Amino acid sequence: MKKTAAFFFCFLFLFCAAAQAAQVRFEDLTDQEKLAQTLTVFVDIDSAETFRPVIEKGQVGGVLIQWGNYSLSQTRALIEKLQKWAAKSPHKIPLLISIDYEGGTVYTPITLGFDYLPTNMMLSASGDEEGTASIAYLAGLELKRAGIHMNFSPVLDVNSNPNNPIIGVRSFGSDPAGVTKMGLALMNGFKASGIISVVKHFPGHGDTSVDSHYQVPVVKAPYKELDKIHLTPFRQAVKNGAQGVMTGHILYPALDSKNIATFSRPILQDLLRKKMGFEGLIVTDSLDMKAATAFCTIPQCAIRSLSAGTDMVLLGRYIKPQTTVARIYKQMEKNPALKARVQDSAKRIFALKEKLGLLDATPSLPAPIDRAYQEELEQISRNSVTLVRDRKGRLPFAPKIQEGKKPVVCAVFFAPARFADQLMSFSKPFLQKGWTIRSYNAALTPKAVDAKRARECADGADLLVVTSLQWADKTNINQKNTIHALFQEHPNNVFISTMSPYDIPNYPSADTVLATYGLNKYVLQTAGDIILGNQKARGRLPVDLPAEKE
Repeated sequence: MKKTAAFFFCFLFLFCAAAQAAQVRFEDLTDQEKLAQTLTVFVDIDSAETFRPVIEKGQVGGVLIQWGNYSLSQTRALIEKLQKWAAKSPHKIPLLISIDYEGGTVYTPITLGFDYLPTNMMLSASGDEEGTASIAYLAGLELKRAGIHMNFSPVLDVNSNPNNPIIGVRSFGSDPAGVTKMGLALMNGFKASGIISVVKHFPGHGDTSVDSHYQVPVVKAPYKELDKIHLTPFRQAVKNGAQGVMTGHILYPALDSKNIATFSRPILQDLLRKKMGFEGLIVTDSLDMKAATAFCTIPQCAIRSLSAGTDMVLLGRYIKPQTTVARIYKQMEKNPALKARVQDSAKRIFALKEKLGLLDATPSLPAPIDRAYQEELEQISRNSVTLVRDRKGRLPFAPKIQEGKKPVVCAVFFAPARFADQLMSFSKPFLQKGWTIRSYNAALTPKAVDAKRARECADGADLLVVTSLQWADKTNINQKNTIHALFQEHPNNVFISTMSPYDIPNYPSADTVLATYGLNKYVLQTAGDIILGNQKARGRLPVDLPAEKE
């Protein structure tokens, strides 16, 4: 109770400090303060002090909370500290606090103490629009309670390329209509909670074959294909009131043969603003990614993106804040056209802060969500597990056992250690039916000792269940070889793809295949229930799988 009261009064202080800034008008800001509104830095607990000077001087307008394995109370304390520093700036303008809250392969939320958010592909497989909106709404309330205003989600990329190395389960799938339907549900859920939802990565990252963190992706699709497939979800999001759009660091020759989208006026101004009619906030992807820095330094990239039409610039994780901000400001001062462009963007962000009540609000904290979130998560998880195939009709699995003996199941998991507490739930349905359970959690990249222990687990078992985990397109060869060896020795097996379903074609010999699109205790228990016939599989595969690989 004392902690709750302390948290409330701390927020009261922050909101009162914000109220002191209520009289400030946009016209009162200096050119540097206007530029500051467009700049967002990446901060975690360890790096916070590095950014204190530029925050207290009012030289940045936003912060992306990222990285670091700490609790929700620590996240709240960090945000409170950052806003106290902002309250010391010349006009006491609060920071706009952002987060990457996608779930799945973007694991940041759990490292910041927030609840597990299902992967977009898991949401899509469930087909539950109402549940998707509800889970976003409830998650958004928790973000708001922590002092966060903006979430860089949902991903509206149509994953049309199975070899996409970075999107994978971050996408809702390979069908534009399905991506649109579920993407709007997630966007509207966050919006209803009072969180600004920024859809990404415009104009579509789904047909790329390289990771923009490391290389410049080039999408050579003609305009008609882009318009029909990749632009569709974004167009509908704009029509349905999208508040923010994030750019992709990707080259689209059919739209602009010279510039990646982040630096492209034809894409951001002509297409997004004029043709689509978008009036919200245009946000860059992080400018420290190689697909951006291949063309410019971070200060130069910031100038190029602002000139092209972005409003909010994500400067990245590893920058020298004072030097970086000073260089951007120096370049802006030399360019009257750029100064006018910055004025327009800064005004849009300032107006957003006013709309959010950051400048004159009184404290209004949502009530804790308690069990409601977990109930929605459980329902979506149970509805998403997909039976991809059961060639020999083995399900439900009921082996013939000698009287007086218990059937034995061996479950071999390939999963990072952070999922260990989730894996145990797989045993529950088997224990309830009197099975003997053996299990082994091998390393994601297994070594000889993992293969040995997996074989020992499987030896003599009536059923072998093996799970794989592949993040996107890249196959873990050690994991694949170990699984193949297990299948050859034990034909009574069930294979479960627990993350990207694009790994399923790697295992053509698996007769019975389930897909969960992510790892949590509910999908694993549901997989067990499906194997034993306690439940029918309800999920739908949201992507087209390529031909099987031998």
